[in-house]
Amino acid sequence: MNRILSCKLSCRPEPLMHSFGFKGGSVSQLWQVACVLTDDDGRQGLGLGVQSVLWSDTAVFSSLGPDSGNECMLSLTRYALNLLQGRTLLRPDLMLQQLLGPVWEYGRKISGLADLRLTFVLNALTPVDWALWQLYARQRQCFHLTELAPPRLCWGLEQRQPVLGNVPLISYSTGQEEILSLARQGTFLYKIKIGSAPGAPSDLDAMLAWDCNRLSEIHRLLERFETPYTDCGHPVYYLDANGRYDTPRRVEALLEYAEKAGMLDRIVLLEEPFAEENLQNVSALPVRVAGDESAHSAGDAVRLMDEYGYSAIALKPVAKTLSVTLDVLREAHSRQVPCFCADLTVNPAMVQYNKCIAGRLAILPGLKAGVMESNGAQNYTHWKSMEALNPSCGEPWTVPQNGFYSLNDRFYETDGGIWQDYPHYQCWPDILCNTASDRTEC
Repeated sequence: MNRILSCKLSCRPEPLMHSFGFKGGSVSQLWQVACVLTDDDGRQGLGLGVQSVLWSDTAVFSSLGPDSGNECMLSLTRYALNLLQGRTLLRPDLMLQQLLGPVWEYGRKISGLADLRLTFVLNALTPVDWALWQLYARQRQCFHLTELAPPRLCWGLEQRQPVLGNVPLISYSTGQEEILSLARQGTFLYKIKIGSAPGAPSDLDAMLAWDCNRLSEIHRLLERFETPYTDCGHPVYYLDANGRYDTPRRVEALLEYAEKAGMLDRIVLLEEPFAEENLQNVSALPVRVAGDESAHSAGDAVRLMDEYGYSAIALKPVAKTLSVTLDVLREAHSRQVPCFCADLTVNPAMVQYNKCIAGRLAILPGLKAGVMESNGAQNYTHWKSMEALNPSCGEPWTVPQNGFYSLNDRFYETDGGIWQDYPHYQCWPDILCNTASDRTEC
Protein backbone atom coordinates (compact mmCIF):
# COMPACT_ATOMS: atom_id res chain seq x y z
CA MET A 1 0.00 0.00 0.00
CA ASN A 2 1.25 3.46 -0.85
CA ARG A 3 1.91 6.08 1.81
CA ILE A 4 1.54 9.85 1.61
CA LEU A 5 5.06 11.20 1.98
CA SER A 6 4.65 14.93 1.51
CA CYS A 7 2.00 17.63 1.32
CA LYS A 8 2.13 21.18 0.05
CA LEU A 9 -0.29 24.05 0.39
CA SER A 10 -0.81 27.28 -1.54
CA CYS A 11 -3.19 30.18 -1.19
CA ARG A 12 -4.04 33.13 -3.39
CA PRO A 13 -6.69 35.78 -2.65
CA GLU A 14 -8.78 36.73 -5.68
CA PRO A 15 -10.57 40.10 -5.69
CA LEU A 16 -14.23 40.42 -6.60
CA MET A 17 -15.54 43.04 -9.00
CA HIS A 18 -17.92 44.39 -6.38
CA SER A 19 -18.95 43.71 -2.82
CA PHE A 20 -20.77 40.37 -2.72
CA GLY A 21 -23.67 40.53 -0.26
CA PHE A 22 -25.47 37.63 1.40
CA LYS A 23 -26.49 36.52 4.90
CA GLY A 24 -26.75 40.17 5.80
CA GLY A 25 -22.98 40.64 5.24
CA SER A 26 -20.59 40.99 2.31
CA VAL A 27 -17.14 39.94 1.06
CA SER A 28 -14.74 41.64 -1.35
CA GLN A 29 -12.36 38.75 -2.08
CA LEU A 30 -12.23 34.96 -1.90
CA TRP A 31 -9.13 32.94 -1.01
CA GLN A 32 -8.22 30.26 -3.56
CA VAL A 33 -6.46 27.22 -2.12
CA ALA A 34 -4.50 24.39 -3.72
CA CYS A 35 -2.86 21.44 -2.02
CA VAL A 36 -0.62 18.72 -3.42
CA LEU A 37 -0.18 15.21 -2.00
CA THR A 38 2.77 13.02 -3.09
CA ASP A 39 3.01 9.29 -2.40
CA ASP A 40 6.13 7.12 -2.10
CA ASP A 41 5.98 6.25 -5.82
CA GLY A 42 6.08 9.92 -6.77
CA ARG A 43 2.45 10.11 -7.84
CA GLN A 44 0.71 13.37 -7.05
CA GLY A 45 -2.84 14.49 -6.43
CA LEU A 46 -3.85 18.13 -6.47
CA GLY A 47 -7.04 19.49 -4.94
CA LEU A 48 -8.50 22.97 -5.22
CA GLY A 49 -10.70 24.89 -2.83
CA VAL A 50 -12.34 28.26 -2.36
CA GLN A 51 -12.78 29.57 1.17
CA SER A 52 -16.12 31.17 2.05
CA VAL A 53 -16.09 32.05 5.72
CA LEU A 54 -19.30 34.13 5.68
CA TRP A 55 -21.24 31.33 3.98
CA SER A 56 -19.84 28.48 6.06
CA ASP A 57 -20.01 30.06 9.54
CA THR A 58 -21.28 33.58 10.12
CA ALA A 59 -20.12 33.40 13.76
CA VAL A 60 -16.50 33.03 12.63
CA PHE A 61 -16.95 35.90 10.18
CA SER A 62 -18.49 38.10 12.88
CA SER A 63 -16.00 37.31 15.62
CA LEU A 64 -12.76 37.16 13.61
CA GLY A 65 -13.50 39.30 10.56
CA PRO A 66 -12.82 38.32 6.95
CA ASP A 67 -8.99 38.17 7.03
CA SER A 68 -8.55 36.36 10.35
CA GLY A 69 -11.49 34.12 9.45
CA ASN A 70 -9.75 33.10 6.23
CA GLU A 71 -6.48 32.52 8.11
CA CYS A 72 -8.37 30.31 10.56
CA MET A 73 -9.86 28.20 7.78
CA LEU A 74 -6.50 27.88 6.03
CA SER A 75 -4.98 26.69 9.32
CA LEU A 76 -7.49 23.84 9.38
CA THR A 77 -6.46 22.82 5.86
CA ARG A 78 -2.80 22.88 6.86
CA TYR A 79 -3.53 20.87 10.01
CA ALA A 80 -5.34 18.20 7.98
CA LEU A 81 -2.40 17.92 5.59
CA ASN A 82 0.00 17.49 8.48
CA LEU A 83 -2.18 14.66 9.81
CA LEU A 84 -2.02 12.91 6.42
CA GLN A 85 1.77 12.78 6.13
CA GLY A 86 2.98 9.21 6.55
CA ARG A 87 -0.47 7.64 6.35
CA THR A 88 -1.34 4.77 4.04
CA LEU A 89 -3.54 5.89 1.16
CA LEU A 90 -7.03 4.44 1.53
CA ARG A 91 -10.30 5.20 -0.23
CA PRO A 92 -10.73 8.98 0.20
CA ASP A 93 -14.13 8.93 1.89
CA LEU A 94 -12.67 6.66 4.56
CA MET A 95 -9.68 8.95 5.06
CA LEU A 96 -11.97 11.97 5.35
CA GLN A 97 -13.85 10.22 8.17
CA GLN A 98 -10.53 9.82 10.00
CA LEU A 99 -9.66 13.50 9.57
CA LEU A 100 -12.99 15.06 10.41
CA GLY A 101 -13.01 14.70 14.20
CA PRO A 102 -9.45 15.90 14.88
CA VAL A 103 -9.72 18.81 12.43
CA TRP A 104 -13.06 19.91 13.88
CA GLU A 105 -11.61 19.84 17.40
CA TYR A 106 -8.57 21.83 16.24
CA GLY A 107 -10.91 24.35 14.62
CA ARG A 108 -12.84 24.83 17.85
CA LYS A 109 -9.58 25.48 19.65
CA ILE A 110 -8.09 28.08 17.31
CA SER A 111 -11.38 29.85 16.54
CA GLY A 112 -12.45 30.02 20.15
CA LEU A 113 -15.92 28.82 19.12
CA ALA A 114 -17.14 25.68 20.85
CA ASP A 115 -20.04 25.46 18.38
CA LEU A 116 -17.94 25.85 15.22
CA ARG A 117 -20.12 24.69 12.33
CA LEU A 118 -19.23 21.49 10.52
CA THR A 119 -19.61 23.26 7.17
CA PHE A 120 -16.68 25.53 8.07
CA VAL A 121 -14.55 22.42 8.62
CA LEU A 122 -15.75 20.78 5.39
CA ASN A 123 -15.02 23.98 3.46
CA ALA A 124 -11.45 23.78 4.77
CA LEU A 125 -11.20 20.06 3.90
CA THR A 126 -12.55 20.32 0.35
CA PRO A 127 -9.14 20.75 -1.37
CA VAL A 128 -7.68 17.96 0.79
CA ASP A 129 -10.48 15.57 -0.13
CA TRP A 130 -10.14 16.36 -3.85
CA ALA A 131 -6.37 15.82 -3.67
CA LEU A 132 -6.98 12.44 -2.04
CA TRP A 133 -9.44 11.43 -4.77
CA GLN A 134 -7.02 12.49 -7.51
CA LEU A 135 -4.10 10.62 -5.89
CA TYR A 136 -6.34 7.57 -5.37
CA ALA A 137 -7.34 7.68 -9.06
CA ARG A 138 -3.70 7.84 -10.15
CA GLN A 139 -2.75 4.95 -7.88
CA ARG A 140 -5.54 2.79 -9.29
CA GLN A 141 -5.20 4.12 -12.85
CA CYS A 142 -8.96 4.60 -12.92
CA PHE A 143 -10.20 7.98 -14.08
CA HIS A 144 -13.98 7.65 -13.98
CA LEU A 145 -15.75 8.69 -10.80
CA THR A 146 -18.57 6.17 -11.16
CA GLU A 147 -15.98 3.37 -11.45
CA LEU A 148 -13.57 4.74 -8.86
CA ALA A 149 -16.14 5.11 -6.08
CA PRO A 150 -18.02 2.06 -4.78
CA PRO A 151 -21.52 1.55 -6.27
CA ARG A 152 -23.30 2.59 -3.08
CA LEU A 153 -21.70 6.06 -3.38
CA CYS A 154 -22.85 6.48 -6.97
CA TRP A 155 -26.60 6.16 -6.47
CA GLY A 156 -28.29 9.01 -8.25
CA LEU A 157 -25.53 9.48 -10.85
CA GLU A 158 -27.15 7.47 -13.63
CA GLN A 159 -28.02 10.31 -16.03
CA ARG A 160 -25.98 11.81 -18.88
CA GLN A 161 -27.55 15.21 -19.49
CA PRO A 162 -26.65 16.58 -22.95
CA VAL A 163 -26.81 20.17 -21.73
CA LEU A 164 -26.84 22.04 -18.43
CA GLY A 165 -28.46 25.42 -18.05
CA ASN A 166 -26.10 27.81 -16.29
CA VAL A 167 -27.77 29.27 -13.19
CA PRO A 168 -26.57 32.81 -12.49
CA LEU A 169 -26.73 34.45 -9.08
CA ILE A 170 -28.86 37.54 -8.53
CA SER A 171 -27.28 39.08 -5.44
CA TYR A 172 -28.58 42.02 -3.43
CA SER A 173 -26.76 44.42 -5.74
CA THR A 174 -27.25 42.83 -9.19
CA GLY A 175 -28.60 45.56 -11.45
CA GLN A 176 -31.56 45.54 -13.81
CA GLU A 177 -29.45 45.65 -16.96
CA GLU A 178 -27.49 42.55 -15.93
CA ILE A 179 -30.71 40.68 -15.16
CA LEU A 180 -32.17 41.62 -18.54
CA SER A 181 -28.94 40.69 -20.30
CA LEU A 182 -29.08 37.23 -18.74
CA ALA A 183 -32.68 36.83 -19.90
CA ARG A 184 -31.76 37.77 -23.46
CA GLN A 185 -29.02 35.12 -23.36
CA GLY A 186 -31.63 32.44 -22.61
CA THR A 187 -31.28 32.03 -18.83
CA PHE A 188 -34.33 30.15 -17.54
CA LEU A 189 -33.53 29.62 -13.82
CA TYR A 190 -32.35 32.49 -11.60
CA LYS A 191 -30.90 32.06 -8.14
CA ILE A 192 -32.05 35.09 -6.14
CA LYS A 193 -30.49 36.01 -2.81
CA ILE A 194 -33.07 37.13 -0.27
CA GLY A 195 -32.67 38.07 3.39
CA SER A 196 -31.18 41.53 3.02
CA ALA A 197 -31.70 43.97 5.90
CA PRO A 198 -30.25 47.32 4.87
CA GLY A 199 -30.87 48.89 8.28
CA ALA A 200 -29.84 46.13 10.69
CA PRO A 201 -29.55 42.33 10.28
CA SER A 202 -31.93 41.82 13.18
CA ASP A 203 -34.75 43.92 11.68
CA LEU A 204 -36.71 41.05 10.14
CA ASP A 205 -39.78 43.13 9.31
CA ALA A 206 -37.59 45.43 7.19
CA MET A 207 -35.96 42.34 5.67
CA LEU A 208 -39.32 40.93 4.62
CA ALA A 209 -40.34 44.25 3.06
CA TRP A 210 -37.02 44.46 1.19
CA ASP A 211 -37.38 40.90 -0.08
CA CYS A 212 -40.94 41.51 -1.32
CA ASN A 213 -39.87 44.63 -3.18
CA ARG A 214 -36.85 42.87 -4.66
CA LEU A 215 -38.87 39.90 -5.92
CA SER A 216 -41.45 42.24 -7.42
CA GLU A 217 -38.72 44.21 -9.21
CA ILE A 218 -37.11 41.07 -10.66
CA HIS A 219 -40.42 39.57 -11.73
CA ARG A 220 -41.44 42.76 -13.56
CA LEU A 221 -38.23 42.46 -15.56
CA LEU A 222 -38.61 38.78 -16.42
CA GLU A 223 -42.33 38.02 -16.60
CA ARG A 224 -42.60 38.72 -20.35
CA PHE A 225 -39.78 36.36 -21.36
CA GLU A 226 -40.54 32.85 -22.58
CA THR A 227 -38.49 29.65 -22.59
CA PRO A 228 -39.00 26.03 -23.70
CA TYR A 229 -36.97 24.75 -20.72
CA THR A 230 -39.56 25.11 -17.93
CA ASP A 231 -42.97 23.57 -17.39
CA CYS A 232 -44.62 27.00 -17.13
CA GLY A 233 -42.94 28.30 -20.29
CA HIS A 234 -41.32 31.25 -18.54
CA PRO A 235 -38.11 31.83 -16.54
CA VAL A 236 -38.37 30.49 -13.00
CA TYR A 237 -36.83 31.41 -9.65
CA TYR A 238 -34.72 29.73 -6.99
CA LEU A 239 -34.78 31.78 -3.79
CA ASP A 240 -31.84 31.46 -1.41
CA ALA A 241 -32.59 32.75 2.11
CA ASN A 242 -29.34 31.53 3.75
CA GLY A 243 -31.18 30.87 7.02
CA ARG A 244 -32.33 34.47 7.47
CA TYR A 245 -36.02 33.76 8.24
CA ASP A 246 -37.20 33.06 11.77
CA THR A 247 -40.68 31.51 11.47
CA PRO A 248 -42.82 29.70 8.90
CA ARG A 249 -45.34 32.55 9.21
CA ARG A 250 -42.81 35.08 7.94
CA VAL A 251 -41.94 32.79 5.02
CA GLU A 252 -45.65 32.38 4.31
CA ALA A 253 -45.99 36.17 4.21
CA LEU A 254 -43.27 36.32 1.55
CA LEU A 255 -44.94 33.60 -0.50
CA GLU A 256 -48.38 35.21 -0.13
CA TYR A 257 -46.88 38.38 -1.54
CA ALA A 258 -45.36 36.35 -4.38
CA GLU A 259 -48.77 34.84 -5.12
CA LYS A 260 -50.42 38.28 -5.27
CA ALA A 261 -47.64 39.43 -7.61
CA GLY A 262 -48.39 36.48 -9.92
CA MET A 263 -45.03 34.78 -9.43
CA LEU A 264 -45.63 31.97 -6.91
CA ASP A 265 -45.87 29.33 -9.65
CA ARG A 266 -42.45 30.42 -10.89
CA ILE A 267 -40.69 29.69 -7.58
CA VAL A 268 -39.33 26.18 -8.10
CA LEU A 269 -36.98 26.20 -5.09
CA LEU A 270 -36.71 27.96 -1.74
CA GLU A 271 -33.34 27.19 -0.20
CA GLU A 272 -32.42 27.21 3.47
CA PRO A 273 -35.15 29.50 4.88
CA PHE A 274 -34.22 28.76 8.52
CA ALA A 275 -30.91 28.61 10.33
CA GLU A 276 -29.91 25.16 11.47
CA GLU A 277 -30.31 26.08 15.15
CA ASN A 278 -33.89 27.12 14.36
CA LEU A 279 -35.13 24.44 11.96
CA GLN A 280 -38.87 24.44 11.29
CA ASN A 281 -41.10 21.98 9.48
CA VAL A 282 -41.57 23.17 5.90
CA SER A 283 -43.95 20.54 4.55
CA ALA A 284 -46.92 22.96 4.58
CA LEU A 285 -45.17 25.61 2.48
CA PRO A 286 -46.48 25.81 -1.12
CA VAL A 287 -43.01 25.55 -2.70
CA ARG A 288 -40.23 22.95 -2.81
CA VAL A 289 -37.79 23.67 0.05
CA ALA A 290 -34.11 22.73 -0.25
CA GLY A 291 -31.45 22.22 2.40
CA ASP A 292 -27.94 23.59 1.85
CA GLU A 293 -25.70 24.72 4.72
CA SER A 294 -27.69 22.69 7.26
CA ALA A 295 -27.08 19.48 5.27
CA HIS A 296 -23.52 19.11 6.53
CA SER A 297 -23.57 15.34 6.34
CA ALA A 298 -25.73 12.46 5.20
CA GLY A 299 -27.20 12.27 8.71
CA ASP A 300 -28.14 15.94 8.61
CA ALA A 301 -29.74 15.53 5.18
CA VAL A 302 -31.79 12.58 6.44
CA ARG A 303 -32.99 14.70 9.37
CA LEU A 304 -34.02 17.55 7.06
CA MET A 305 -35.95 15.22 4.76
CA ASP A 306 -37.50 12.89 7.33
CA GLU A 307 -38.20 15.23 10.25
CA TYR A 308 -38.61 18.66 8.67
CA GLY A 309 -40.16 17.92 5.29
CA TYR A 310 -37.38 19.26 3.06
CA SER A 311 -38.01 18.12 -0.51
CA ALA A 312 -34.72 18.99 -2.27
CA ILE A 313 -31.04 19.03 -1.36
CA ALA A 314 -28.31 21.33 -2.68
CA LEU A 315 -25.11 19.40 -3.35
CA LYS A 316 -21.81 21.21 -2.93
CA PRO A 317 -18.80 19.06 -3.87
CA VAL A 318 -16.96 22.40 -4.24
CA ALA A 319 -17.65 23.35 -0.61
CA LYS A 320 -18.42 20.27 1.50
CA THR A 321 -16.09 17.72 -0.16
CA LEU A 322 -16.83 15.16 -2.85
CA SER A 323 -16.91 12.39 -0.23
CA VAL A 324 -19.71 13.97 1.81
CA THR A 325 -21.58 14.97 -1.36
CA LEU A 326 -21.76 11.38 -2.59
CA ASP A 327 -23.02 10.22 0.80
CA VAL A 328 -25.71 12.91 0.91
CA LEU A 329 -26.81 12.14 -2.66
CA ARG A 330 -27.21 8.46 -1.80
CA GLU A 331 -29.64 9.25 1.02
CA ALA A 332 -31.62 11.75 -1.05
CA HIS A 333 -31.82 9.40 -4.03
CA SER A 334 -33.12 6.57 -1.85
CA ARG A 335 -35.99 8.89 -0.81
CA GLN A 336 -36.62 10.16 -4.35
CA VAL A 337 -35.71 13.67 -3.22
CA PRO A 338 -34.24 15.70 -6.12
CA CYS A 339 -30.76 17.19 -5.88
CA PHE A 340 -28.89 19.91 -7.74
CA CYS A 341 -25.40 21.39 -7.66
CA ALA A 342 -24.99 24.84 -6.12
CA ASP A 343 -21.95 27.08 -6.49
CA LEU A 344 -19.65 28.73 -3.97
CA THR A 345 -18.38 31.36 -6.44
CA VAL A 346 -15.60 28.94 -7.31
CA ASN A 347 -12.88 29.31 -9.93
CA PRO A 348 -13.22 27.90 -13.48
CA ALA A 349 -11.28 24.71 -12.74
CA MET A 350 -13.53 23.91 -9.78
CA VAL A 351 -16.64 24.50 -11.88
CA GLN A 352 -15.76 21.18 -13.54
CA TYR A 353 -16.02 19.41 -10.16
CA ASN A 354 -19.63 20.54 -9.90
CA LYS A 355 -20.32 19.81 -13.55
CA CYS A 356 -19.11 16.22 -13.23
CA ILE A 357 -21.87 15.63 -10.66
CA ALA A 358 -24.56 17.92 -12.13
CA GLY A 359 -24.48 16.27 -15.56
CA ARG A 360 -25.37 12.93 -13.99
CA LEU A 361 -28.33 14.13 -11.89
CA ALA A 362 -31.99 13.85 -12.83
CA ILE A 363 -33.75 17.02 -14.01
CA LEU A 364 -35.42 19.06 -11.25
CA PRO A 365 -39.22 19.10 -11.15
CA GLY A 366 -40.53 22.15 -13.00
CA LEU A 367 -37.62 22.18 -15.45
CA LYS A 368 -37.02 20.50 -18.81
CA ALA A 369 -33.20 20.56 -18.77
CA GLY A 370 -30.43 19.92 -16.28
CA VAL A 371 -28.97 22.91 -14.42
CA MET A 372 -25.87 23.94 -12.52
CA GLU A 373 -25.12 27.17 -10.72
CA SER A 374 -21.95 29.04 -11.65
CA ASN A 375 -21.58 32.71 -10.83
CA GLY A 376 -17.81 33.25 -10.86
CA ALA A 377 -17.87 35.09 -14.18
CA GLN A 378 -20.27 37.59 -12.62
CA ASN A 379 -18.08 38.24 -9.60
CA TYR A 380 -14.33 37.67 -10.05
CA THR A 381 -12.26 40.61 -11.28
CA HIS A 382 -9.80 38.33 -13.11
CA TRP A 383 -12.18 35.59 -14.31
CA LYS A 384 -10.76 35.58 -17.85
CA SER A 385 -7.20 35.01 -16.66
CA MET A 386 -8.41 32.42 -14.15
CA GLU A 387 -9.95 30.44 -17.01
CA ALA A 388 -6.46 29.81 -18.41
CA LEU A 389 -5.59 27.90 -15.20
CA ASN A 390 -8.30 25.32 -15.92
CA PRO A 391 -6.66 22.23 -17.47
CA SER A 392 -9.79 21.76 -19.60
CA CYS A 393 -9.58 25.31 -20.96
CA GLY A 394 -10.68 25.31 -24.61
CA GLU A 395 -12.99 22.30 -24.32
CA PRO A 396 -16.53 23.02 -25.51
CA TRP A 397 -18.10 22.19 -22.16
CA THR A 398 -16.12 24.80 -20.20
CA VAL A 399 -17.87 27.98 -21.34
CA PRO A 400 -21.66 28.35 -21.55
CA GLN A 401 -23.12 29.32 -24.92
CA ASN A 402 -26.46 31.13 -24.81
CA GLY A 403 -26.75 30.15 -21.15
CA PHE A 404 -25.99 26.42 -21.67
CA TYR A 405 -23.04 24.10 -21.14
CA SER A 406 -22.92 21.42 -23.85
CA LEU A 407 -21.78 18.08 -22.43
CA ASN A 408 -20.56 15.89 -25.29
CA ASP A 409 -19.33 12.29 -25.22
CA ARG A 410 -15.78 13.42 -24.49
CA PHE A 411 -17.01 15.23 -21.38
CA TYR A 412 -18.39 11.99 -19.97
CA GLU A 413 -15.39 9.96 -21.14
CA THR A 414 -13.04 12.27 -19.19
CA ASP A 415 -15.31 13.38 -16.31
CA GLY A 416 -14.90 16.90 -17.61
CA GLY A 417 -11.12 16.70 -17.21
CA ILE A 418 -11.10 16.68 -13.40
CA TRP A 419 -8.42 13.98 -13.24
CA GLN A 420 -5.93 15.88 -15.43
CA ASP A 421 -2.72 17.51 -14.25
CA TYR A 422 -3.04 21.12 -13.11
CA PRO A 423 0.24 22.50 -14.48
CA HIS A 424 -0.56 26.15 -13.83
CA TYR A 425 -1.13 25.49 -10.14
CA GLN A 426 1.95 23.29 -9.93
CA CYS A 427 4.22 25.99 -11.35
CA TRP A 428 3.64 28.47 -8.53
CA PRO A 429 6.57 27.56 -6.22
CA ASP A 430 6.59 31.08 -4.85
CA ILE A 431 3.23 30.50 -3.16
CA LEU A 432 3.69 26.82 -2.29
CA CYS A 433 4.91 26.03 1.19
CA ASN A 434 5.54 22.79 3.07
CA THR A 435 2.89 22.09 5.64
CA ALA A 436 5.59 21.41 8.21
CA SER A 437 6.11 25.17 8.29
CA ASP A 438 3.78 27.61 9.99
CA ARG A 439 4.40 30.08 7.16
CA THR A 440 1.55 30.70 4.76
CA GLU A 441 2.29 33.00 1.85
CA CYS A 442 -0.98 34.75 1.08
